[in-house]
Amino acid sequence: MRLPVRLKFLPAVLLLTLLCACGTAVMNPVSGQTELSAMSEEQEVAEGQKAHQQVLKEYSVYNNPAVQDYVNALGQRLAAQSHRANLQWHFTVLDSPEINAFALPGGYVYVTRGIMAYMESEADLAGVIGHEIGHVTARHGAQRATSQQHAGLGVFAASILGAVLESQGISGAGQLAGQVSQTVAAGYIASYGREQELQADGLGAQYLARNHYDPHNMVDVITVLKNQERYAADQAKAEGKSAPTGAGWLASHPSNDQRLQQIKQTADQYDAKMQYVDEGRERYFKVIAGMSFGESADQGLVRGRNFYHGALGIALTAPVGWRIQNSATQLALLNAAGDAGLLLKPVPPAAGKTHAEVLRNGFKAAQGKTEPVTINGLQATRFNGTRQDAQGQSQALEVTLVSGPDSKMYVLQPAAKDAATLQANRSALREAEASFRALNAQDRAAAKPWSIKLLPYPKGGFAELAKRSSLPNAEQQLRLVNGVYGGGEPKPGQLVKVVEAL
Repeated sequence: MRLPVRLKFLPAVLLLTLLCACGTAVMNPVSGQTELSAMSEEQEVAEGQKAHQQVLKEYSVYNNPAVQDYVNALGQRLAAQSHRANLQWHFTVLDSPEINAFALPGGYVYVTRGIMAYMESEADLAGVIGHEIGHVTARHGAQRATSQQHAGLGVFAASILGAVLESQGISGAGQLAGQVSQTVAAGYIASYGREQELQADGLGAQYLARNHYDPHNMVDVITVLKNQERYAADQAKAEGKSAPTGAGWLASHPSNDQRLQQIKQTADQYDAKMQYVDEGRERYFKVIAGMSFGESADQGLVRGRNFYHGALGIALTAPVGWRIQNSATQLALLNAAGDAGLLLKPVPPAAGKTHAEVLRNGFKAAQGKTEPVTINGLQATRFNGTRQDAQGQSQALEVTLVSGPDSKMYVLQPAAKDAATLQANRSALREAEASFRALNAQDRAAAKPWSIKLLPYPKGGFAELAKRSSLPNAEQQLRLVNGVYGGGEPKPGQLVKVVEAL
């Protein structure tokens, strides 16, 4: 939800208008070949600067100067040894729990604290950043802009590479929200092609070697991320569901196995006798110790069927079998099929000061039934009728406006793929609506954010550590976050990551 306090990360669609309708001959710094491009280097930089401002509006920057400085210093070292060292590079850590990294033309690279939590060393993170630098140095964004211009699209859509994994109930569940939300950005997310992804992997390995990191760390990065899909598939099987489809970093072009096979072959080509620097595990662990894990308090916290937002003082509970999707623009409580749900959004102050004003000015409500109600002691108004769209056409409108405990106003809107599905879920939708409440003492006790702590690996292994962790499926998730979900054990006494409530 676009609230005064940031909620969970939603991959944005950034549409960059092309500045030139004709192609320009530009040399590709990686291939050394001249290619016809819709964007010169100057245009790349200009478009990257504009898009960067959009990113800063869409996403929260992680408020930890030490982490930001560390990532920037690492990125600058890698970029200095890249094919485009002349660019002014920018590296930013985003306050998002998603396993995500992406780049914009002109030298703008972003990683999330979510992806940092799953890396095991400085060299691993260097592999992630090196991959993203590779997309910029090989001018993949400009190439997509050119192909889209040739197709008559006239825009360049920046690619979000991070895996917004369905294992966390975000991607697939978001289909309904994307269909019914009026705030979802127009356009689409463009993904890089098979050859571009493989090339970026190879460039990541090359930039690792140039900075005296073992290029096999690029293999480790892909393996760690592939394990996310393995975990998602295992969890789905345990719940009797189909395995979810991965996205972003582990998209189907190329396939995960093919990507791993090729990066292994690429890494093996480097001189085995080369002396590499320490992979920086100890340095890296010092940086991520205390880092937020999962949603941070100012994004709102999903805990099972409950959503808590301490700063706003509100909470909701999803019906049994439903799940919660927390995005940058709204909160959605969705049924198991993902075809019906209750959407919660903040009401912009400009829409009105009273429920009647918001219905009239914000929703253009026309004919229908208006019913004042009380939801857990909070003043609310239900409206069921029609509204006038921008073309003056009549559309069905069903919303409930609630005055929250912080004097802010919220809209609760039931939605479904069709009228029959809406009616079939009517009882659960009312149950979800009725759960909206001001935080009580029990809610506040449960609304504790998680953070990464470092502990020596005990004799009892992850089973022992799981007893003190706040994570669901704690033993398996701790294996995942420590890079051994696919097998193996840390050495006794070795520092490992544990996730605990603050």
